[in-house]
Amino acid sequence: MTPGAWKLTGVGLALVLLLVLGAAGGGRLAACHYRPLLDVANTDLATAKLARDNLETLAGEQGRKLGELVLAGELRERNAALAQEKARQEAQPDYAAANNLLRERTGGDPAQAASAIIDKELGL
Repeated sequence: MTPGAWKLTGVGLALVLLLVLGAAGGGRLAACHYRPLLDVANTDLATAKLARDNLETLAGEQGRKLGELVLAGELRERNAALAQEKARQEAQPDYAAANNLLRERTGGDPAQAASAIIDKELGL
């Protein structure tokens, strides 16, 4: 090889070495800059996942409790309907007796009995 070729090869190797060193240095600078940001982002991610898991647990528990409340409400509604029907059946003889008394006082006319009840309710 000629001395000019050696010189060109040496310059080329020096350029390649400078490029490799520049890339390594740039990578290190980028890592130093972004590592703290990535650490904070990872911490935030872990916190968000934990919060999400807690909310999922609470939502599931709330759904179960709501279901229990709905079932308890339906049970109370059925029990109230049964109690109302029982009271209606137990009061039937009293209603019949009251109607008989009212008919006797008004002469047996149902319209006159209804009119008397309405007048009594209105305070006339």
